[in-house]
Amino acid sequence: MKALKQPRGLRGSVLSFSAAPEDLDSPGVDYLDDAVVLLADGRIEAVEPVARYEQAGGDLAALEDLRGSLIVPGFIDTHIHYSQMAIIASYGTQLLDWLQRYAFPAELAFADPAHATLRANAFLDRLFANGTTTALTFTTVHPGATDALFEAAAQRSACMIAGKVLMNRFGPEGLLDTDSDGVAESEALIERWHRQGRLRYAVTPRFAITCTAPQLAAAGQLLARHPGVYLHTHLSEHPNEVQQTLALFPEARDYVDVYDRFGMVGPTSIFAHGIHLSDAELTRLADAGSTIAFCPTSNLFLGSGLLDLERLAAFGVKMSVATDVGGGTSYSMLATLGEGYKVAQLGGQSWHPAKALHAATRGNAVALGLDDRIGRVAPGYDADLAVLRPAAGSVLEERMSFAQSLTDQLFAYQLLGDESAVARCYVAGALAHQRAAA
Repeated sequence: MKALKQPRGLRGSVLSFSAAPEDLDSPGVDYLDDAVVLLADGRIEAVEPVARYEQAGGDLAALEDLRGSLIVPGFIDTHIHYSQMAIIASYGTQLLDWLQRYAFPAELAFADPAHATLRANAFLDRLFANGTTTALTFTTVHPGATDALFEAAAQRSACMIAGKVLMNRFGPEGLLDTDSDGVAESEALIERWHRQGRLRYAVTPRFAITCTAPQLAAAGQLLARHPGVYLHTHLSEHPNEVQQTLALFPEARDYVDVYDRFGMVGPTSIFAHGIHLSDAELTRLADAGSTIAFCPTSNLFLGSGLLDLERLAAFGVKMSVATDVGGGTSYSMLATLGEGYKVAQLGGQSWHPAKALHAATRGNAVALGLDDRIGRVAPGYDADLAVLRPAAGSVLEERMSFAQSLTDQLFAYQLLGDESAVARCYVAGALAHQRAAA
């Protein structure tokens, strides 16, 4: 399904961030209770109070009237697997067994280009329904699966970062490539898609267990040949994974060093999970400017562990937030933020809803180096927007009727919000999703 229409502008409450906040009284919180967001050519042309717009002769009747809703930047998901849609909420195992039992069989089907195209469009539909307008995603080992996703994203003007999986061991025959084939296929995909419109490429070794040293070396060389391309992989997700990785790479000082010795730890490196890291590993990640993608629903579901948010911050490690579907249990960034709050609580910490919403919008854009284009509702930014409004008759609507402040409202969205809380989603200024009437 392609985008439906592109309005001239929207009217509603608007919340965005120009800096990381501690709370809603912090500098960098940009909130207007009744505002006009003007759109033109896929960008935000202006954001201003309704009174100023009227004084300048603006026609309020020409706007989409979204009063009673909260307009925020489109959500950004920094770690997800589009090939694992079919296995979300698969019962009963932890990480390594879960991969063998559920993830790998699901990914084998992506050898079929028709299946990959069907799932790519279903994936975008699901993201937009949840207000997510940008994603950093694994595809599969099949280059055609990456082509299918990029083609679908290009047709719908979505900002998408993806990469063919590199994997030459610890999997079924149909999911294994070779050092030379994997690099050649990745290089061709980079040439074909990287920086084509709103598309970006990520070199994507699944994780160290599935890649031999020669393949990791080839991946590092590929990164060196293509500055600006991302590195996207998994790191220190589960204790058993860490133990097996160090057994396979006995020459490495630690898990981060496995990647570092092959040139894969840098400012465009996004490492999913990073739960079980030493002080030395965190120091190295901070020095390199790398990012840990916090995946709370996945970490809880697979029993992987609880990420210590304050410890990452103390070491100066950049953190993003992500759903990690299909290990994650929801496509909703709101639901993901709610589970992140609970993870913080279990660690004796708190996660203010302003900080959480910033993380899922501008914060994730900063992690991806795209904060000059996405992650804010501000003039000149791409018009990627999520319109939040509780569904009629929902528990969230009832809670909102008792909210005493904007903080109350945001926390309710964080703890009770999901797909049903997203009334509309705009991608590059066009309406990409509208919630069905009750």
